[in-house]
Formats: sequence, structure tokens, C-alpha cells
Amino acid sequence: MPVMAQDAEPVKIGWSAWSDAEFVTKLAAKILTDELDTKVELVQTDVAPLYQGVSRGDIDLMMMAWLPQTHADYFDKVKNRVETLGTVYDGAKLGWVVPAYIPESEIASIEDLKKPEVQEKLSGKIDGIEPGAGLTRLSQQAVKDYALDDYKLQISSEAGMLTSVDRAYRGEKWFVATSWSPHWMFGKYKLRYIADPKKSLGEAEHVDVIARKDFKSENPKVAEFFSRMKLPISDLEAGMFNAQETSYEEAVEKYIKDHPDQVKAWIGDQG
Repeated sequence: MPVMAQDAEPVKIGWSAWSDAEFVTKLAAKILTDELDTKVELVQTDVAPLYQGVSRGDIDLMMMAWLPQTHADYFDKVKNRVETLGTVYDGAKLGWVVPAYIPESEIASIEDLKKPEVQEKLSGKIDGIEPGAGLTRLSQQAVKDYALDDYKLQISSEAGMLTSVDRAYRGEKWFVATSWSPHWMFGKYKLRYIADPKKSLGEAEHVDVIARKDFKSENPKVAEFFSRMKLPISDLEAGMFNAQETSYEEAVEKYIKDHPDQVKAWIGDQG
């Protein structure tokens, strides 16, 4: 009996190990599998190979294109070979955060990091994430723009940054870290963004789903689902925090159960 092409090929969704990407990707995968009877294969890799994979057609789509600024470099290289299916969430942002227990009179803005007493309390260090991230590139630019010559941006990973934040927070020590919203860390710790008057780290972003060329015409049902899937950031952050406390699988199931109208709207008339 011949196998239909769509039965044979799973939809390959690429993602990088950031908590927001992991949550929305696993949420989409579960709804596609359970409600739209679609086979899904998740492919985890770094952000640069992700863009290349979608542009070459090795990966069908990704749900984490941070635009217009954070991923501008990656997107510009592939934009003629991919198509945008929709925006998963708006109002995403990058920035530097400090714990709420540091008085605003001491640190309100990136400019304040230049105060000698502040620099001393921060040990001249900014906790960062991995080298390939847009946030890292923009943070390196911010260090230059604000002439923070005596600071070192610690390049590590999201996990490394979080370990360092957790340790400092529990000891009520001063720290500044590169961060982004949506992130579950805002559910766990009392943090605030500090002002970036030079806009080195950009302004509000939208996070888009981009697919390989021809995906939409070959998989109209799945493409339509992605064009409708949109989450308010507050819902997403609550789901991500839940995933940290339990697991992504449990948090995704709970999200689907708690947001029946949202999910129904994403599925449309095809479920």
C-alpha cells in the first residue's frame, strides 16, 4: 500500500536551548501531534546552524526569530530563502537586569555602572550568555557605547548566567546580568531592567516563526496553525516558570488545559 507523502515526512522544527524557545516549540509540537494528527521531529542546535538549516530546507521551521534587531545578522543572510509564517509573541526585549534589593538611587541606568563604588560592588563583571547570541553581540556593543572599559562581560551560557545569578541572589550580593523577556527568572527572582538611554540593546522585538521556502504550499494546515499561534508574554512566562518547577512536558500539558480558548483559536476549524 503506498504511503502518502505527508504521512512519511515529519515536520522538523528546530530550536535552541533557551527556555522560551523550548516552551513554545514543545507546546506547538504537542498540539500538532494530538490535535492536528501531524508527526513532528524536534531538532535542537545552535542559533546560527538553525537559520542555515531552515534556509537550506534541512529544517522545516523555527519559532524563535528575534527581530528586527537581535537576530538581524542571521536573518539578513537567509531572508530570501525563508518565509515568515507568523509572530509567536510581541514585546520581547533584551536588557541588563539587577536584583530589586539594589537601590535605584545606586543603579537606575547602564550609565550608573561607571560609578567607582558601584563597579567595586559588582567586581567589574557583567554575567553574560553564550558567544553566538544576539544578546551577547549587543551587550559587547553596550560595553563600548557606555565606555565600561573596566568591566568584563563574562561569556558563558544561559545556564552559566543563571547559576551565577542564583548564587549572588541567595547571598544578597550585587550583580548585573544580561537577560531577556520572556524568561522564567522573572517568576523566580525580583529583578528589574536598568535603563539603556543609548538604546545599545535595542527596543521591543517580535519573535517570529520562519519556515523554509515552499513549506506553506506543501503543508498549508500546519502553516495556518503557526500563523495563528500567539501567546501573551505573561502567560508564556508563567508557563516557563512552571516548566522549571516541574518539567516542560507537564507545563505544556497544564498550559493546554488552562488555555482552551487560546488553543482552539490556534487550531481553527481544522482540529
